[in-house]
Amino acid sequence: MDWSPTISELSGPRYQRIVEAMEADIAAGRLVRGQQLPTQRALAKALDVDLTTVTRAYTEARRRGIMEARVGQGSFVSETSARRAVDLPHPVAIDLSMNVPPHPLEAQLDERIIAGMEAIRAQSGLTAYLNYQPPGGSAHEREVAARWMRARVPHAHADKLVVFPGTQTILFNLLAHLARPGDIVLTEALTFPGIKAAAVRLGIKLVGVAMDDGGILPDALAKACRTHKPKAVYLIPTLHNPTTATLASERRSAIAKIIGDTDTILIEDDAYGLLDRSASPIANLIPERTYLATTLSKCISPALRVAYLATPDSEAQRDMRTYLQATVQMPAPLMVALVTHWIESGIADRIITAIRSEAVGRQQLAQRALKGFQFLAKPAAHHLWLRLPEDRPDVAAHLLRNGLAVVAGEAFTVDGTPPHAARVSLGAARNRSELTEALRILVGALQKPADTRQIV
Repeated sequence: MDWSPTISELSGPRYQRIVEAMEADIAAGRLVRGQQLPTQRALAKALDVDLTTVTRAYTEARRRGIMEARVGQGSFVSETSARRAVDLPHPVAIDLSMNVPPHPLEAQLDERIIAGMEAIRAQSGLTAYLNYQPPGGSAHEREVAARWMRARVPHAHADKLVVFPGTQTILFNLLAHLARPGDIVLTEALTFPGIKAAAVRLGIKLVGVAMDDGGILPDALAKACRTHKPKAVYLIPTLHNPTTATLASERRSAIAKIIGDTDTILIEDDAYGLLDRSASPIANLIPERTYLATTLSKCISPALRVAYLATPDSEAQRDMRTYLQATVQMPAPLMVALVTHWIESGIADRIITAIRSEAVGRQQLAQRALKGFQFLAKPAAHHLWLRLPEDRPDVAAHLLRNGLAVVAGEAFTVDGTPPHAARVSLGAARNRSELTEALRILVGALQKPADTRQIV
């Protein structure tokens, strides 16, 4: 038997001690992703405990997401780190609606959070971050972030950078800064629901611009700019949410020229750019006309609430710091300190590499499961855009009745008829075993004749 945990030094019920030993051995590298675990009977014999104790331990380990069972093969260490189940609204059992990054074991997030906090405590003490900090980040925090960003954005500079608590706050403050109620901002025809929510709250009208599978159409954007004279253009040019489209370099150049020729401003949402570093931000072509938002929400974790806004100039940076102070005062200082430590030490890049690799693995799993169906995807994306059968308008509702949540096309539509499609967020599954089950439910719903899914 390859794994035999030591539980005598732990306290609590024996089944919990087995689970805690499993977690500790994963953290220490004694157990690795995909490693087969002993059968319940073999482990019970090795530990001299009842079989029911091991059964209960394995059940709890699966619930925590650190172990997965494969039919006919046995039990294995999960492909991802522990992510505890949350209370999901009835009838959701598996939620693929939230576009979040997976947490592979290689990311070592638990250990790195603890080690990072210890490093901060040793250097300056944690209580140093339990007070008000400069809105938009300290000079040191902004300089560290700017140096890190320069690998993709050569013009990034501390005096043009603002640290925000997430991209949503950036978008709300940018819209408030650039436009007034009744003004028009252009977006892709399908766009991030967060910009829609912010625009509604501020009384700003969004106008969608035509797209194809390659992203926004430059000719359509040029026409819309001439027609509407927008205050700004909001785009997600890399791993677009929800379609995963990534603009080719020719389209990026065309869009940059349109922004300049029509004397408007670009809000570039680079939420997924760190997952596909081959795509150069449009901001590199027109830095003087671009607000570039880079966040850790999609490449590490949304719970960190750390995002960076590169502004066109120092005056715009001062304006955005003022808006930030007026709305939420500052990002959480401890979280910014942790991220700054990770960036300086190179840990942030190692975490992102591990998460990108897991995203690729999940996309490969989805490619196999959805073979024969129409969908758009990119290797490093956390989601895919699934075309639903035109004669089956109730597929999304049917999935929900079967415990699987995805996001229907209506949520992303700016104007016009919603596409018969859904965003499927692969990173939201707690592990690959749960994702496999979710895809099984999804394929089953797509394959069933329409009349068998009606409720009468």
